[in-house]
Amino acid sequence: LCPQLQHPSAEVREYACASISKLLQQKHVIPAFVQRDVVRCLGPLLMDHSLAVRETAAGALRNLSACGGFDVCDDMVTNDIMTPLVALLKECSTGLDANQVSPKKCRDMNQLSPKKCGEMSKNYIEDIANEAINLLWNICECNNTALYIFNKEGCLEAVLHYMKKFATNVDLAISVANCLQAVTEDNPDLLSSFNASAQQILETVMLSPESTMKHILLRTLIAGTIWNIKDTIPPGSLGSTVNAILKIFSESLAIDAGETIILMNGAEKNRLKLAVEAETEENMSDITENCILNEDDNMEEIPKGKLRRENDVSDLLPSDKWELKEVTALLTAQQTALEIIVNMCCSEDPSDDEWEELSSSDESDLFMENSYNEGSGLLLSPLCLSDEVNSAFLNNLIPKKILEKTAFPNSVALDICMHNPSWKPLIKKLNAVQCRALTCLQSILLVSDVDCLGGASALQSLAEHLSQLIFSKTELPTDTEFLEAVTSALRALLQTMASKNISQQCMTPEQLLALCEAGIQSSNASVRVNVVSILGISGSVLAKGQNTAETLKMIGKFLLEVAMKESSLVVAGEALDALFDVFADGEEAEKAALQIKLLPTLKEFQPVFRMRIRKEGKGQYSTDQLCVLDNVKMNLRRFIAYQETLGKTPT
Repeated sequence: LCPQLQHPSAEVREYACASISKLLQQKHVIPAFVQRDVVRCLGPLLMDHSLAVRETAAGALRNLSACGGFDVCDDMVTNDIMTPLVALLKECSTGLDANQVSPKKCRDMNQLSPKKCGEMSKNYIEDIANEAINLLWNICECNNTALYIFNKEGCLEAVLHYMKKFATNVDLAISVANCLQAVTEDNPDLLSSFNASAQQILETVMLSPESTMKHILLRTLIAGTIWNIKDTIPPGSLGSTVNAILKIFSESLAIDAGETIILMNGAEKNRLKLAVEAETEENMSDITENCILNEDDNMEEIPKGKLRRENDVSDLLPSDKWELKEVTALLTAQQTALEIIVNMCCSEDPSDDEWEELSSSDESDLFMENSYNEGSGLLLSPLCLSDEVNSAFLNNLIPKKILEKTAFPNSVALDICMHNPSWKPLIKKLNAVQCRALTCLQSILLVSDVDCLGGASALQSLAEHLSQLIFSKTELPTDTEFLEAVTSALRALLQTMASKNISQQCMTPEQLLALCEAGIQSSNASVRVNVVSILGISGSVLAKGQNTAETLKMIGKFLLEVAMKESSLVVAGEALDALFDVFADGEEAEKAALQIKLLPTLKEFQPVFRMRIRKEGKGQYSTDQLCVLDNVKMNLRRFIAYQETLGKTPT
């Protein structure tokens, strides 16, 4: 295939590009193509005389960048893919407003065969741009050099020009929005390029009224881009801008994805049924017509009906799988919205002036009025690290729309997806939305005040909800992504409740230990850290009660075993921290500590832990992790000394 990329025939080059594009979707063949310098072979074809070759070459490179990962994207940049790509993007941008390429012009330019030109009516410029933008998005997301070239070559202007087509080509606009969100993230050098004209383009898209799922996704992505460039927004406009962003996220999260799947699947079935009926009716009409022609005019059967039927079906029916594409767009929008909210929670504190403007704007009042309607709960404010935003943007309950997304997907919708091969990939997307919602919930818990979360009763209800997610099925969950998300949320919740002395009764001791025993077997270190921390938090609360020594013994034995046998020093350190919390104080804790021989065990383990840090620490762990481990080592020494004083204290 690679030699055919240099063939003098445009049709052969197009066929080679299309074949390579399909093969590159299989990861195991990518190394072979990379070894054959496929990037240097395909790169020049981005500026081929044939528009069809340009499109298929861009599609092949897009697949290579998407399926190859970071290393392949680095290799593409090293092989100078950005030079022809930038040239293509700028040329397409210049010719974007030109008329569609006509079949006659295709033949005159020797770009396509007469047959292909006759069958197609498409805007090659927009289709080429769509492939090129996706390629640019993939590369810039993976490679800092590509991002530097994007800034240096002024690609933003060309990319934003494509966005002007959002009213007529939403697919192109979505590709542009994905690219913009990627190139604006942590890219301060690009901010100066977002002048008033650029911001006006984004604002126009964000305020567009179209209600399709694709347009909801488009607005969500643009909202994420505007959040990334918020430092360019004048302080006087920040409040209204943030409220507009929140309104878009609220719109996206308010839609029930499960019900949408059921609805769209039904629409697909009806469409396909009507298509079959229409084709059957037309077949009967053709047979009748041909019989009349044969009997009355003694003419041969004319295959005209077949040609008309093929053209009519493709022209009049909706595009293939449009219902599936709509649901996919919705789930992507919801996942994106939740991910951006998590980033908002991690943002730095705004200035006092920003807070004052934000909380006093008319738009803020309007949004609050709409969002508090029927007690639905207000969506989290992105600037939620201060008391002002908690009081201005949060209702007295956990935001309902986010909480709803933490539930398991609709069982009827799941059944539809399970029994329909083309819809089956939606299951992964449904689960991803649930996991992102749990992560979002964790972020809210970490930065919000208890009163703004609804108080003790709301937190206890939330604890019951998370407990049901974990224990509602006969077997404990094993999916790593879900387990990490749900244990992270539960850990944050229990930390908040413990810090405010709120009663924790969402799990029995048996359930708690079952969760920890399952979680500690996970290959994901974050899951193991979470369950150890959950056990430590719960144990420290139990230590303050009465008649809890037996449970504390089980907790202590479990944590000791983890500390001594865990392969990861980070998890072992977390287990030691948990032990310090559980056995820090209380009569029940002292009883349990004596019975499990906590002090002699820790004294024996102390030199082993110090040795592990010296041997394994360098090269395997980050500076921050080593700093935490040093603190654990110091706290271990202090805890042993504290336990020794307890033994000397007269009863």
